[in-house]
Amino acid sequence: MKFFNILSNFRNDEDGAVTVDWVVLTAAIVGLGIAVLTTVGGGINELSGDIAEDVSSTAVGGVVAAQKAE
Repeated sequence: MKFFNILSNFRNDEDGAVTVDWVVLTAAIVGLGIAVLTTVGGGINELSGDIAEDVSSTAVGGVVAAQKAE
């Protein structure tokens, strides 16, 4: 009889429920962030290369940056 009372009290106890919810929510957010970064990462590297190429060949004050280095 005492075992069933302990089991019933354990089942009805909600003290740790908020902690479990917080851990699950945090894990879901971190997982979503990792998924987004791995999906977008390749495109970001390619785009940054294109931007660097465009900036290095932009004329500023009538002088092209690539010619100025010579």
